[in-house]
Amino acid sequence: MIRRRFMGTTAAAVAALALPAPLRGLGAIRAPWLLAPMDDTQADHLKAYGVAFRALERGEKVEWLLNYRSGSFLLPGSAATARDAALAGVTVHDADAGAVTSIRAEIEQANMDAVPLEKAPRVAIYSPPNAAPWDDAVTMALEYAGVKYEKVWDQEVIQGRLPDYDWLHLHHEDFTGQFSKFVLNYAGAPWLTEMMQRNQDMARALGFSSVPEEKRAVAQRIAGFVEQGGFLFAMCTATETIDLALASAGTDIAASFADGTPMAADANARMDWSRGLAFENARLEQSPTMAVFSDIDGHQVNSPDRRQELGAFTLFDFSAKIDPVPTMLVQNHRQVIPDFYGLTTSFNRRTLKPGVTVMAEEPGAPWVKYIRGEVGQGTWTFYGGHDPEDPQHQIGDAPTDLALHPHSPGYRLILNNVLFPAAKKKELKT
Repeated sequence: MIRRRFMGTTAAAVAALALPAPLRGLGAIRAPWLLAPMDDTQADHLKAYGVAFRALERGEKVEWLLNYRSGSFLLPGSAATARDAALAGVTVHDADAGAVTSIRAEIEQANMDAVPLEKAPRVAIYSPPNAAPWDDAVTMALEYAGVKYEKVWDQEVIQGRLPDYDWLHLHHEDFTGQFSKFVLNYAGAPWLTEMMQRNQDMARALGFSSVPEEKRAVAQRIAGFVEQGGFLFAMCTATETIDLALASAGTDIAASFADGTPMAADANARMDWSRGLAFENARLEQSPTMAVFSDIDGHQVNSPDRRQELGAFTLFDFSAKIDPVPTMLVQNHRQVIPDFYGLTTSFNRRTLKPGVTVMAEEPGAPWVKYIRGEVGQGTWTFYGGHDPEDPQHQIGDAPTDLALHPHSPGYRLILNNVLFPAAKKKELKT
Protein backbone atom coordinates (compact mmCIF):
# COMPACT_ATOMS: atom_id res chain seq x y z
CA MET A 1 0.00 0.00 0.00
CA ILE A 2 1.04 3.61 -0.31
CA ARG A 3 1.12 5.51 2.95
CA ARG A 4 1.35 9.28 3.19
CA ARG A 5 4.50 10.09 5.06
CA PHE A 6 4.78 13.59 6.35
CA MET A 7 8.42 14.53 6.47
CA GLY A 8 9.93 17.38 8.37
CA THR A 9 13.03 18.14 10.28
CA THR A 10 14.03 15.28 12.49
CA ALA A 11 12.29 16.72 15.52
CA ALA A 12 10.82 19.81 17.05
CA ALA A 13 10.78 22.49 19.47
CA VAL A 14 10.83 24.26 22.61
CA ALA A 15 10.18 25.05 26.14
CA ALA A 16 11.26 28.55 27.01
CA LEU A 17 10.51 31.56 29.14
CA ALA A 18 7.00 32.94 29.36
CA LEU A 19 6.18 36.19 27.63
CA PRO A 20 6.94 39.01 30.06
CA ALA A 21 3.86 40.93 28.89
CA PRO A 22 0.65 40.00 27.05
CA LEU A 23 1.54 42.13 24.04
CA ARG A 24 5.28 41.50 23.88
CA GLY A 25 4.85 41.02 20.14
CA LEU A 26 4.16 44.74 19.75
CA GLY A 27 7.78 45.47 20.65
CA ALA A 28 11.14 44.02 19.70
CA ILE A 29 11.34 40.28 19.03
CA ARG A 30 14.17 38.62 20.95
CA ALA A 31 13.63 35.03 19.87
CA PRO A 32 13.28 33.58 16.35
CA TRP A 33 10.48 31.23 17.43
CA LEU A 34 7.42 31.10 19.63
CA LEU A 35 6.16 27.91 21.23
CA ALA A 36 2.42 27.48 21.64
CA PRO A 37 2.20 24.61 24.17
CA MET A 38 -0.89 22.43 23.84
CA ASP A 39 -0.79 20.75 27.25
CA ASP A 40 -2.66 22.01 30.32
CA THR A 41 -0.60 25.22 30.39
CA GLN A 42 -2.36 26.51 27.25
CA ALA A 43 -4.90 29.27 27.96
CA ASP A 44 -7.00 28.60 24.84
CA HIS A 45 -6.38 25.35 22.98
CA LEU A 46 -8.90 26.03 20.23
CA LYS A 47 -7.70 29.51 19.31
CA ALA A 48 -4.12 28.24 19.10
CA TYR A 49 -5.09 26.48 15.88
CA GLY A 50 -6.28 29.78 14.46
CA VAL A 51 -2.98 31.47 15.32
CA ALA A 52 -1.11 28.72 13.46
CA PHE A 53 -3.53 28.92 10.51
CA ARG A 54 -3.17 32.69 10.14
CA ALA A 55 0.62 32.46 10.31
CA LEU A 56 0.45 30.07 7.35
CA GLU A 57 -1.84 32.51 5.53
CA ARG A 58 0.88 35.16 5.90
CA GLY A 59 3.38 32.78 4.31
CA GLU A 60 5.22 32.10 7.57
CA LYS A 61 6.70 28.76 8.59
CA VAL A 62 5.01 26.66 11.27
CA GLU A 63 5.90 23.27 12.71
CA TRP A 64 3.50 20.87 14.40
CA LEU A 65 5.30 19.07 17.21
CA LEU A 66 3.60 15.71 17.36
CA ASN A 67 3.28 14.29 20.88
CA TYR A 68 5.44 17.10 22.27
CA ARG A 69 3.48 18.74 25.08
CA SER A 70 0.22 17.41 23.63
CA GLY A 71 0.84 18.51 20.05
CA SER A 72 2.38 21.96 20.40
CA PHE A 73 3.04 24.45 17.61
CA LEU A 74 6.40 26.04 16.84
CA LEU A 75 5.48 29.44 15.43
CA PRO A 76 7.56 32.17 13.83
CA GLY A 77 8.74 34.82 16.28
CA SER A 78 7.35 37.60 14.13
CA ALA A 79 5.62 40.68 15.46
CA ALA A 80 2.46 39.68 13.58
CA THR A 81 2.27 36.22 15.16
CA ALA A 82 3.14 37.45 18.64
CA ARG A 83 0.47 40.13 18.38
CA ASP A 84 -2.07 37.65 17.02
CA ALA A 85 -1.43 35.21 19.88
CA ALA A 86 -1.67 37.93 22.49
CA LEU A 87 -4.94 39.31 21.15
CA ALA A 88 -6.40 35.78 20.91
CA GLY A 89 -5.40 34.96 24.47
CA VAL A 90 -3.20 32.08 23.32
CA THR A 91 -0.25 31.12 25.50
CA VAL A 92 3.10 31.36 23.72
CA HIS A 93 6.68 31.31 24.97
CA ASP A 94 9.88 32.68 23.47
CA ALA A 95 12.14 29.99 22.02
CA ASP A 96 15.73 30.79 21.12
CA ALA A 97 17.98 28.65 18.93
CA GLY A 98 19.45 26.77 21.89
CA ALA A 99 16.04 25.82 23.29
CA VAL A 100 14.84 24.63 19.89
CA THR A 101 17.98 22.55 19.34
CA SER A 102 17.67 20.82 22.71
CA ILE A 103 14.02 20.02 22.22
CA ARG A 104 14.67 18.65 18.73
CA ALA A 105 17.20 16.31 20.27
CA GLU A 106 14.64 15.24 22.88
CA ILE A 107 12.03 14.55 20.25
CA GLU A 108 14.44 12.51 18.17
CA GLN A 109 14.75 10.04 21.05
CA ALA A 110 11.02 9.72 21.82
CA ASN A 111 7.71 8.89 20.15
CA MET A 112 7.52 12.41 18.76
CA ASP A 113 8.10 14.16 15.45
CA ALA A 114 8.11 17.61 13.90
CA VAL A 115 5.90 18.16 10.88
CA PRO A 116 6.39 21.32 8.79
CA LEU A 117 3.15 23.06 7.87
CA GLU A 118 3.52 24.74 4.50
CA LYS A 119 0.37 26.49 3.36
CA ALA A 120 -3.02 27.31 4.83
CA PRO A 121 -5.59 24.95 3.29
CA ARG A 122 -8.57 26.31 1.37
CA VAL A 123 -11.51 25.29 3.55
CA ALA A 124 -15.11 24.70 2.50
CA ILE A 125 -18.18 23.67 4.46
CA TYR A 126 -20.94 21.88 2.60
CA SER A 127 -24.01 23.54 4.08
CA PRO A 128 -27.37 24.94 2.95
CA PRO A 129 -27.14 28.70 2.43
CA ASN A 130 -29.42 29.58 5.33
CA ALA A 131 -28.13 27.06 7.89
CA ALA A 132 -27.46 28.61 11.29
CA PRO A 133 -23.76 28.46 12.25
CA TRP A 134 -24.53 26.92 15.64
CA ASP A 135 -26.13 23.93 13.98
CA ASP A 136 -22.70 22.56 13.11
CA ALA A 137 -19.76 21.93 15.44
CA VAL A 138 -17.20 22.45 12.69
CA THR A 139 -18.61 25.83 11.71
CA MET A 140 -18.54 26.90 15.35
CA ALA A 141 -14.97 25.64 15.78
CA LEU A 142 -13.71 27.49 12.70
CA GLU A 143 -15.41 30.73 13.67
CA TYR A 144 -14.18 30.56 17.26
CA ALA A 145 -10.60 29.77 16.21
CA GLY A 146 -10.65 32.37 13.43
CA VAL A 147 -10.09 29.99 10.52
CA LYS A 148 -11.34 31.32 7.19
CA TYR A 149 -13.81 29.17 5.24
CA GLU A 150 -16.39 29.34 2.46
CA LYS A 151 -19.76 27.63 2.14
CA VAL A 152 -20.72 25.39 -0.75
CA TRP A 153 -23.88 23.41 -1.40
CA ASP A 154 -25.35 21.24 -4.14
CA GLN A 155 -25.14 23.77 -6.93
CA GLU A 156 -21.43 24.42 -6.38
CA VAL A 157 -20.70 20.70 -6.08
CA ILE A 158 -22.55 19.72 -9.27
CA GLN A 159 -21.01 22.63 -11.15
CA GLY A 160 -17.50 21.36 -10.35
CA ARG A 161 -16.36 23.86 -7.72
CA LEU A 162 -14.85 21.38 -5.24
CA PRO A 163 -11.34 21.45 -6.82
CA ASP A 164 -11.16 25.09 -5.65
CA TYR A 165 -10.71 23.77 -2.11
CA ASP A 166 -8.32 21.49 -0.24
CA TRP A 167 -10.55 20.51 2.68
CA LEU A 168 -14.29 19.87 2.75
CA HIS A 169 -16.58 19.34 5.72
CA LEU A 170 -20.03 17.80 5.37
CA HIS A 171 -22.62 19.61 7.44
CA HIS A 172 -24.71 16.72 8.83
CA GLU A 173 -26.41 16.18 5.49
CA ASP A 174 -28.65 13.20 4.69
CA PHE A 175 -27.31 12.11 1.30
CA THR A 176 -30.02 9.44 0.93
CA GLY A 177 -32.61 12.16 0.31
CA GLN A 178 -34.80 11.13 3.25
CA PHE A 179 -34.39 14.46 5.09
CA SER A 180 -32.95 12.55 8.05
CA LYS A 181 -36.43 11.01 8.42
CA PHE A 182 -37.34 14.05 10.49
CA VAL A 183 -40.90 13.90 9.21
CA LEU A 184 -41.54 10.95 11.53
CA ASN A 185 -41.11 13.22 14.57
CA TYR A 186 -41.38 16.78 13.23
CA ALA A 187 -44.07 16.62 10.54
CA GLY A 188 -45.50 20.09 9.91
CA ALA A 189 -42.65 21.98 11.58
CA PRO A 190 -41.93 25.15 9.54
CA TRP A 191 -38.18 24.52 9.52
CA LEU A 192 -38.69 21.02 8.12
CA THR A 193 -41.17 22.19 5.48
CA GLU A 194 -38.67 24.84 4.38
CA MET A 195 -35.80 22.35 4.30
CA MET A 196 -37.73 19.88 2.16
CA GLN A 197 -38.91 22.58 -0.24
CA ARG A 198 -35.42 24.01 -0.60
CA ASN A 199 -33.99 20.61 -1.46
CA GLN A 200 -36.78 19.82 -3.91
CA ASP A 201 -36.31 23.19 -5.64
CA MET A 202 -32.56 22.62 -5.91
CA ALA A 203 -33.00 19.12 -7.37
CA ARG A 204 -35.32 20.46 -10.05
CA ALA A 205 -33.04 23.41 -10.80
CA LEU A 206 -30.12 21.03 -11.34
CA GLY A 207 -32.14 18.80 -13.65
CA PHE A 208 -32.79 15.82 -11.36
CA SER A 209 -36.11 14.03 -11.04
CA SER A 210 -35.93 13.64 -7.25
CA VAL A 211 -33.98 14.70 -4.19
CA PRO A 212 -32.52 11.17 -3.65
CA GLU A 213 -31.22 11.14 -7.24
CA GLU A 214 -29.68 14.58 -6.83
CA LYS A 215 -28.09 13.78 -3.45
CA ARG A 216 -26.57 10.59 -4.87
CA ALA A 217 -24.98 12.65 -7.65
CA VAL A 218 -23.62 15.09 -5.08
CA ALA A 219 -22.20 12.19 -3.03
CA GLN A 220 -20.48 10.84 -6.15
CA ARG A 221 -18.89 14.25 -6.87
CA ILE A 222 -17.64 14.42 -3.29
CA ALA A 223 -16.14 10.93 -3.58
CA GLY A 224 -14.45 12.07 -6.77
CA PHE A 225 -13.03 15.08 -4.91
CA VAL A 226 -11.41 12.68 -2.43
CA GLU A 227 -10.07 10.39 -5.15
CA GLN A 228 -8.39 13.37 -6.81
CA GLY A 229 -6.54 14.36 -3.64
CA GLY A 230 -9.11 16.19 -1.53
CA PHE A 231 -9.39 16.02 2.25
CA LEU A 232 -12.88 15.15 3.49
CA PHE A 233 -14.13 15.50 7.05
CA ALA A 234 -17.64 14.50 8.11
CA MET A 235 -19.62 14.20 11.32
CA CYS A 236 -22.94 12.77 12.43
CA THR A 237 -25.44 11.83 9.68
CA ALA A 238 -23.16 12.75 6.79
CA THR A 239 -20.71 9.95 7.67
CA GLU A 240 -23.26 7.19 7.35
CA THR A 241 -25.47 8.56 4.60
CA ILE A 242 -22.76 9.46 2.08
CA ASP A 243 -21.73 5.80 1.99
CA LEU A 244 -25.35 4.66 1.80
CA ALA A 245 -25.89 6.99 -1.15
CA LEU A 246 -22.72 5.85 -2.90
CA ALA A 247 -23.51 2.17 -2.39
CA SER A 248 -27.15 2.51 -3.46
CA ALA A 249 -26.46 3.18 -7.14
CA GLY A 250 -29.08 1.09 -8.94
CA THR A 251 -31.58 1.00 -6.07
CA ASP A 252 -33.65 3.79 -4.55
CA ILE A 253 -33.35 3.30 -0.81
CA ALA A 254 -35.43 6.43 -0.18
CA ALA A 255 -38.48 5.26 -2.13
CA SER A 256 -40.13 3.55 0.84
CA PHE A 257 -39.77 6.66 2.93
CA ALA A 258 -41.37 8.80 0.24
CA ASP A 259 -44.53 6.71 -0.19
CA GLY A 260 -44.80 4.98 3.19
CA THR A 261 -44.45 1.43 1.89
CA PRO A 262 -41.85 -1.11 3.03
CA MET A 263 -38.50 -1.07 1.30
CA ALA A 264 -37.98 -3.64 -1.43
CA ALA A 265 -37.05 -7.02 0.03
CA ASP A 266 -33.89 -7.23 -2.08
CA ALA A 267 -32.67 -3.68 -1.30
CA ASN A 268 -29.74 -4.91 0.81
CA ALA A 269 -28.69 -7.40 -1.84
CA ARG A 270 -28.58 -4.64 -4.44
CA MET A 271 -26.21 -2.38 -2.47
CA ASP A 272 -22.73 -2.11 -4.03
CA TRP A 273 -20.39 -1.44 -1.11
CA SER A 274 -17.32 -1.24 -3.32
CA ARG A 275 -18.47 2.29 -4.18
CA GLY A 276 -18.40 3.48 -0.56
CA LEU A 277 -15.60 5.09 1.41
CA ALA A 278 -15.68 3.52 4.87
CA PHE A 279 -18.36 0.85 5.25
CA GLU A 280 -19.45 -2.49 3.86
CA ASN A 281 -22.09 -5.14 4.46
CA ALA A 282 -24.31 -2.82 6.47
CA ARG A 283 -28.02 -3.59 6.75
CA LEU A 284 -30.52 -0.94 5.72
CA GLU A 285 -33.37 -0.11 8.05
CA GLN A 286 -36.31 -1.26 5.93
CA SER A 287 -39.18 0.03 8.04
CA PRO A 288 -40.56 3.40 6.86
CA THR A 289 -41.63 4.16 10.44
CA MET A 290 -38.16 3.89 12.00
CA ALA A 291 -35.95 7.01 12.06
CA VAL A 292 -32.81 4.94 11.50
CA PHE A 293 -30.77 4.59 8.29
CA SER A 294 -28.87 1.35 8.83
CA ASP A 295 -26.94 -0.64 11.40
CA ILE A 296 -23.77 1.40 10.78
CA ASP A 297 -24.56 3.50 13.86
CA GLY A 298 -23.70 1.43 16.90
CA HIS A 299 -25.86 3.53 19.24
CA GLN A 300 -29.08 3.31 17.15
CA VAL A 301 -30.25 6.60 18.64
CA ASN A 302 -33.76 6.67 17.15
CA SER A 303 -34.64 3.00 17.55
CA PRO A 304 -35.96 0.85 20.41
CA ASP A 305 -32.42 -0.57 20.62
CA ARG A 306 -30.95 2.85 21.51
CA ARG A 307 -27.88 2.74 23.71
CA GLN A 308 -29.25 4.66 26.69
CA GLU A 309 -26.00 5.49 28.47
CA LEU A 310 -23.09 7.36 26.96
CA GLY A 311 -19.62 6.20 27.85
CA ALA A 312 -16.27 7.68 26.89
CA PHE A 313 -13.98 7.03 23.95
CA THR A 314 -10.23 6.60 24.07
CA LEU A 315 -7.79 7.96 21.49
CA PHE A 316 -5.25 5.51 20.08
CA ASP A 317 -1.54 6.12 20.61
CA PHE A 318 0.21 5.97 17.22
CA SER A 319 3.90 6.05 16.33
CA ALA A 320 4.66 9.64 15.36
CA LYS A 321 7.58 8.70 13.12
CA ILE A 322 5.94 5.70 11.44
CA ASP A 323 2.27 6.79 11.33
CA PRO A 324 2.33 10.60 11.35
CA VAL A 325 -1.10 10.98 9.71
CA PRO A 326 -3.23 9.38 12.44
CA THR A 327 -0.82 10.82 15.01
CA MET A 328 -1.67 14.32 13.79
CA LEU A 329 -5.37 13.61 13.89
CA VAL A 330 -5.35 12.44 17.53
CA GLN A 331 -3.17 15.19 19.03
CA ASN A 332 -4.79 16.15 22.32
CA HIS A 333 -4.25 16.98 25.97
CA ARG A 334 -6.76 14.27 26.94
CA GLN A 335 -6.74 10.67 25.80
CA VAL A 336 -10.17 9.76 27.19
CA ILE A 337 -13.06 11.97 26.02
CA PRO A 338 -16.74 11.88 27.05
CA ASP A 339 -18.97 10.57 24.27
CA PHE A 340 -21.80 12.56 22.67
CA TYR A 341 -24.87 11.65 20.65
CA GLY A 342 -25.78 12.41 17.06
CA LEU A 343 -28.18 10.86 14.57
CA THR A 344 -25.09 8.80 13.76
CA THR A 345 -23.18 8.57 17.04
CA SER A 346 -20.72 5.76 16.37
CA PHE A 347 -19.66 3.18 13.81
CA ASN A 348 -20.38 -0.53 14.14
CA ARG A 349 -17.05 -2.37 13.92
CA ARG A 350 -18.64 -5.10 11.83
CA THR A 351 -19.41 -2.62 9.04
CA LEU A 352 -15.90 -1.14 8.67
CA LYS A 353 -13.95 -1.89 5.50
CA PRO A 354 -10.63 -3.71 6.09
CA GLY A 355 -8.43 -0.72 5.27
CA VAL A 356 -10.10 1.68 7.71
CA THR A 357 -7.91 3.05 10.52
CA VAL A 358 -9.65 3.30 13.89
CA MET A 359 -8.40 6.32 15.85
CA ALA A 360 -10.76 6.26 18.85
CA GLU A 361 -13.00 3.64 20.41
CA GLU A 362 -14.97 2.86 23.52
CA PRO A 363 -12.95 -0.07 24.88
CA GLY A 364 -14.92 -3.30 24.84
CA ALA A 365 -17.82 -1.84 22.83
CA PRO A 366 -18.88 -3.12 19.40
CA TRP A 367 -18.58 0.40 17.98
CA VAL A 368 -15.85 2.97 17.36
CA LYS A 369 -15.98 6.78 17.31
CA TYR A 370 -13.30 8.22 15.04
CA ILE A 371 -11.98 6.66 11.81
CA ARG A 372 -10.05 7.54 8.69
CA GLY A 373 -8.99 6.08 5.35
CA GLU A 374 -7.56 6.83 1.94
CA VAL A 375 -9.24 6.70 -1.46
CA GLY A 376 -7.20 7.37 -4.57
CA GLN A 377 -4.96 10.34 -3.83
CA GLY A 378 -7.11 11.75 -1.03
CA THR A 379 -8.18 11.02 2.50
CA TRP A 380 -11.37 11.04 4.55
CA THR A 381 -12.05 11.26 8.29
CA PHE A 382 -15.36 10.40 9.97
CA TYR A 383 -16.21 11.53 13.52
CA GLY A 384 -19.45 10.29 15.05
CA GLY A 385 -21.84 12.56 16.94
CA HIS A 386 -23.17 16.09 16.66
CA ASP A 387 -21.60 18.41 19.27
CA PRO A 388 -18.67 17.38 21.51
CA GLU A 389 -19.78 19.75 24.27
CA ASP A 390 -23.54 19.06 24.11
CA PRO A 391 -23.96 15.28 24.56
CA GLN A 392 -27.76 15.27 24.28
CA HIS A 393 -28.10 17.97 21.61
CA GLN A 394 -31.66 18.48 20.42
CA ILE A 395 -33.12 20.54 17.57
CA GLY A 396 -33.82 24.02 18.89
CA ASP A 397 -31.28 23.87 21.70
CA ALA A 398 -29.25 27.01 22.37
CA PRO A 399 -25.93 27.21 20.52
CA THR A 400 -22.80 26.00 22.26
CA ASP A 401 -20.63 28.91 23.41
CA LEU A 402 -17.06 27.79 22.77
CA ALA A 403 -15.76 30.64 24.91
CA LEU A 404 -16.96 28.43 27.77
CA HIS A 405 -15.06 25.43 26.35
CA PRO A 406 -11.65 26.73 25.15
CA HIS A 407 -9.97 23.49 26.26
CA SER A 408 -12.49 21.10 24.66
CA PRO A 409 -10.66 17.88 23.68
CA GLY A 410 -13.59 16.87 21.47
CA TYR A 411 -13.36 20.09 19.46
CA ARG A 412 -9.58 19.73 19.22
CA LEU A 413 -10.10 16.63 17.08
CA ILE A 414 -12.05 18.76 14.58
CA LEU A 415 -9.31 21.39 14.38
CA ASN A 416 -6.59 18.73 14.00
CA ASN A 417 -8.30 17.82 10.75
CA VAL A 418 -8.38 21.42 9.53
CA LEU A 419 -4.59 21.79 9.82
CA PHE A 420 -3.82 18.30 8.51
CA PRO A 421 -3.83 19.33 4.79
CA ALA A 422 -1.17 21.96 5.51
CA ALA A 423 1.43 19.31 6.35
CA LYS A 424 4.36 18.81 4.02
CA LYS A 425 4.01 15.41 2.44
CA LYS A 426 6.07 12.87 0.58
CA GLU A 427 4.86 9.49 -0.72
CA LEU A 428 6.59 6.42 0.58
CA LYS A 429 5.83 2.78 -0.24
CA THR A 430 5.54 0.62 2.86
